[in-house]
Amino acid sequence: MSRNYLVTGGAGFIGSNYVHRLLKRGEKVTIYDNLSRTKRNIEWLKNEFGDNAFDLVVGDVRDASRIAEAASRSDVIAHLAGQVAVTTSVTNPRDDFESNALGTFNVMEAARLSGRNPIVIYASTNKVYGGMEEVELFEEPTRWRYKDLVNGCPETQPLDFHSPYGCSKGTGDQYARDYARIYGLPTVVFRQSCIYGPRQFGIEDQGWVAWFIIAAVMGRGITIYGDGKQVRDILHVEDLLNAYDLAVEKIDIARGQVYNLGGGPANVMSIWAEFGPRLEKLLGDTIEVTRGDWRPGDQKVFYADISKAKRELGWEPKINVEEGVTMLFEWVKANRNLF
Repeated sequence: MSRNYLVTGGAGFIGSNYVHRLLKRGEKVTIYDNLSRTKRNIEWLKNEFGDNAFDLVVGDVRDASRIAEAASRSDVIAHLAGQVAVTTSVTNPRDDFESNALGTFNVMEAARLSGRNPIVIYASTNKVYGGMEEVELFEEPTRWRYKDLVNGCPETQPLDFHSPYGCSKGTGDQYARDYARIYGLPTVVFRQSCIYGPRQFGIEDQGWVAWFIIAAVMGRGITIYGDGKQVRDILHVEDLLNAYDLAVEKIDIARGQVYNLGGGPANVMSIWAEFGPRLEKLLGDTIEVTRGDWRPGDQKVFYADISKAKRELGWEPKINVEEGVTMLFEWVKANRNLF
């Protein structure tokens, strides 16, 4: 039996991929998006499924009454809307707060007031852990790594909201958790690492894997901030969406829980010392880059311990770094007209 899904931020990278998946299997979908970044993904979905395949509500999550109306018939809400860049949050912290903290509060209230007790998936971020300055690091020739956290950062790592973005997303993270405790709302928080894949129109400040590939293919300038040995675990969007589906399927286990979702220790990569040579090999040419200072809130190392999601949801990444990066490179090359 099909469910009614509401996807906030459904015109974005992750959202449009999830909507595509949901429509393909026959779910009823409402996209809620202010269309502030692009309409390209909406056009793509209409081309794939037809103009009437989904409902589109053009609205902002800061508008409490509008999101409440959109959520009133939902069985599942995937809350993906919000301000997405650390750098933007530093420049305009009020907009960041209203989009992420207030916006998420509005979504939680909309879910509660609907009376339908919908499942709410909240896309949080690894930035809620802050710089993790107390965790000892070890420098290797091409990367930094944790000295003792062999499996990566666990969900039990103390929260340390660093940057306005970390504060606003962390606020939503904690509201989602508490609405499960206080109101019995079946919420699931996913603290996501670097997600990448097709339909990602990455920019310098957000979506670095896609941005580097797009810049390389299109011959645009690339700036590396810091030493380029910062390490991240990367996760293909299809693997992320598998986790969303498993959370809905296993909501009796997942409700009220927080899970780290990333590539884990098996899918880590330093952002340029290791990714650069890989990208040059795919491009068949050398890539000149400029260098800049470290940026605020930029962790030297983050990779997630994903064992809880594996243990409780039966989830693990299926697409490894080499396969996923190659797939995205080929998608960008085949869709140069979009950039």
